[in-house]
Amino acid sequence: METHEYAAGEITVIWQPKKCIHAGVCVKTLPKVYNPKERPWLKPENATAEELKNQISLCPSGALSYKFNTAI
Repeated sequence: METHEYAAGEITVIWQPKKCIHAGVCVKTLPKVYNPKERPWLKPENATAEELKNQISLCPSGALSYKFNTAI
């Protein structure tokens, strides 16, 4: 399945567009991060990892997920 990854600091947000039902929960919850009119439309650097984790847990379709970035 197609995925897009957006990394910022300790967290990477993963978006699976084919799963997305465009409910808009992400845009309403964190408008500084999610803006479908901009490219890239997802800017995880505009929120803390905790804010992103909390918002991603609200995604009704499961199109958004995350992973923590490990130090090399």
